[in-house]
Amino acid sequence: MYDIQPALTTDHDRITVVWEASVRATHGFLPEAAIHALRPLIREQYLPAVTLRVCKDADGVIQGFVGVADDRIEMLFIEPRARGTGIGKALLRHAIEVLVADALDVNEQNHQAVGFYQHQGFVVTGRSALDGQGQPYPLLHMRLAPH
Repeated sequence: MYDIQPALTTDHDRITVVWEASVRATHGFLPEAAIHALRPLIREQYLPAVTLRVCKDADGVIQGFVGVADDRIEMLFIEPRARGTGIGKALLRHAIEVLVADALDVNEQNHQAVGFYQHQGFVVTGRSALDGQGQPYPLLHMRLAPH
């Protein structure tokens, strides 16, 4: 139903656009300076460091992406206009079933994402007061519950 495929290096610009739009829609707690500082890190360091899959619409435009490293979902972002269409769930299932990921961290203040992951079978296993960049944006550590 969804066209999920490996990302190409040439997709990184569009993926970064989706990342920023998604962050702006869901991470109201992040100041503009943080988004501005993260943008080049996403594009130049974080995307190349993960196994990256994209979901494209009927016109071939990337609407969401997931990145996995070491059996962990490191990133999952959806174009805001595509939220609620099942793309996030499809990308998450792909990460779990194909890329064999069963753990992730999520910003505690991103309540919609926390609820989404819980609804998909993830449980909180821990918490960190700081995010991966050492900033005061707490992370919840989650793992797929055995079934």
